Parts: sequence; C-alpha cells; structure tokens
Amino acid sequence: MKFIIITGASRGIGEGIARALLHPENNLICISRTENISLIREAGSARCNINFFRFNLAETGDIPELWEKVSGKIDLQKATGLYLVNNAGVIDPVDRIENCKPGEVDLHMRINLLAPMILTSRFTDLGKGLKIEKRIINISSGAASSPYSGWSSYCTGKAGMEMFTRCVATEQEGTDYPVKCMSVAPGIIDTGMQDNIRGKTREQFIHRDKFVSYKEKGMLADPLAAGKELARLLFSGDFKNGGITDIRNRY
Repeated sequence: MKFIIITGASRGIGEGIARALLHPENNLICISRTENISLIREAGSARCNINFFRFNLAETGDIPELWEKVSGKIDLQKATGLYLVNNAGVIDPVDRIENCKPGEVDLHMRINLLAPMILTSRFTDLGKGLKIEKRIINISSGAASSPYSGWSSYCTGKAGMEMFTRCVATEQEGTDYPVKCMSVAPGIIDTGMQDNIRGKTREQFIHRDKFVSYKEKGMLADPLAAGKELARLLFSGDFKNGGITDIRNRY
C-alpha cells in the first residue's frame, strides 16, 4: 500500500494529482481548507482509500497536531511507500513591496514556505530507517529563478522552496534508506491562481496583460494533465534526489 499525502488537494493541480492517483493500491491523505466531494466519490468508485483533513496551512503552529492525525492514518506495517506532495500555495500579496502589508507577507510565507518545511520535517522523521520508498515533491515555479515586479513574496518563497529541497537532499545523502526530495515547476496552469493574477491592476503587476494573453490564446495548461505528469514523476525512475526540474513540456 502506498500512502500519499497531498496538500491543496481540493482543486487545481492538487486535485489533478489526486485524481491521477485514484487506484486501489494507493491511500490518499489530502490536506486542504475544503473537501472535494466529487473526488471522494470517484475514490470510492475506484476502490481507493481517501481521507480529507480540512486545515488552513497558515496556522503553522497547529501543524504538529495535524500531523498526529495524518500519521495516524498511515499503517507503517502495510506501507510499501510513503510520499508527500507539498502543493498548496497562494499568490497574494501581488504588488510593489512598499504596498504589501506585513500581515500579508507573513501569511504568504507561512503557507508557501514554512508549512512545507514543517510537513517535510515530520514526514522525514516518520520515515527514518524504514526500508521502503520515501519521496517528496515540492511544487515550485519558474518564479523561483526569475524576478517579477509585484511578486516579491511569491518569487522569494519559491526560491526558498528550491533551496530547501536541495538542503534536505544533501542531509539525506549517506543515510540508510534516505528520503528523496525533488522540486518541480509544473508550468502555467489554468487554476484559480491565474484568475487572481488577471484580476490585478497593471500598477500592482506590470506583467498582467501577458497573463491575460495566456488565457485568451489558450496557452494555460490543464491542471488534470499537469497532475497526471506529476503523479507519474512521483513513482518514476526519473525522480532525482535534490533535483530541480520543469515539466511543462512533458504534457
């Protein structure tokens, strides 16, 4: 039995990953602010066990308590693999840094960077010494290496995620039965985040018109297709510990 934890699984890329993993041999543990009822129904039809934990990852102080509940759903005696997909994220605040409120920046970093770090810490501890496959995918972005005016929080958080991935991979080198960790940029996906970006003013985000054009020209990728490729990579021989990759040309 493979146990797979997915954050932000109720919609967008997270939903796409979860749908691609609906299989009787998989046990999905989904963390998101809301449940996805249709996903739960499909899981039942596919005879795939699924659990939803409704949780706001901004509440980083409560993650240890959440983890106790999550880990309680993992039967280590039956586990043939443990997997974590740190997918949940936000784009706001989108604006020049002098216009961003301190609370907005703090909230962003807790969701996009601190929560994945804490979950990775607990996941790595849980899997320590277990002679099974253990993998983590951290969802990144091209913004991790390309600065955008108006995206200071988003670019910084994603850059931090990539460095964190590399650090964890380095720590695991030479350990018995290491956890493998990879950072993956899925491309420009047709999600609610894109709706948010298009709703900004040009003063807030000078690249707004380019992102409007992506939508108008049908250049945004299907989140279900992206999720399918991410699910494939999760189990693939292409999975490289400490790797930073972009999968936009694979689907």
